[in-house]
Amino acid sequence: MPILNHIVAFMVAIAAGMINAMAGGGTLLTFPLLIAFGLPAVSANVTNTLALLPGGLAGTLAQANDLKDQKKRLWIVMPAAILGGLTGGILLLRTKDALFSNLVPFLILLAASLLAIQAPLHNWLTHRQSHGAAMAIPEAWIFLPVFLCSIYGGYFGAGLGIILLAVLGLVLNNSLAHLNVLKQIIAFSTNFTAALLFVFSGKVVWSIAMVMMAGALLGGLMGGRLASKVNHASLRWIVVTIGFIVGMIYLVKTYFIA
Repeated sequence: MPILNHIVAFMVAIAAGMINAMAGGGTLLTFPLLIAFGLPAVSANVTNTLALLPGGLAGTLAQANDLKDQKKRLWIVMPAAILGGLTGGILLLRTKDALFSNLVPFLILLAASLLAIQAPLHNWLTHRQSHGAAMAIPEAWIFLPVFLCSIYGGYFGAGLGIILLAVLGLVLNNSLAHLNVLKQIIAFSTNFTAALLFVFSGKVVWSIAMVMMAGALLGGLMGGRLASKVNHASLRWIVVTIGFIVGMIYLVKTYFIA
């Protein structure tokens, strides 16, 4: 792959790392870029998962202390996240590139749609939690929905945190801050499990993955410093707009242009 591609990938990964730290949705930049570089669809997704993993680790470690009073829940959600991430990863590796290429426009549009509803979802959950409106069911039942969400996370993953937050908010009666922390560890565990599987898949483009890992980590650190100075809503809508444009372009190219 040309050196120019690596430079561009590094810069875009920095932007994605910053966006993930401030608003979320960095995959809407990095995954289409890898497709544009000519990587097969499955290989692009696998490489992208590994590339953005350091940013997820940084975010998880930053909130680790807030998990101390949720240890019992971790015994439920962690196995679900690991098994789901493994299942999704296996499904991805068993998906033919032609089929996954046909799914790409819909996956990008889904991720953009999830990012678009993030703020309304946050407001709804805040209202719901303030009124103690979580379902009155045993917390152990959260295993199944977390497992199903994590299958999606291992398969593609963009917008996983938003889906998890909605599921956790529906079932668990806890503050939104606690749910956010739990969501973070579930999402990272899912991605980490899938990434471990991908390492041995033979589909990772390591030269580009390593460059993007460095960029995403740098961007995450920069984003953490800039988070208080940026209008998160405006940034989120910029990313959403990019996602919808890219998704529609791929939809037209895939289904309407021979």
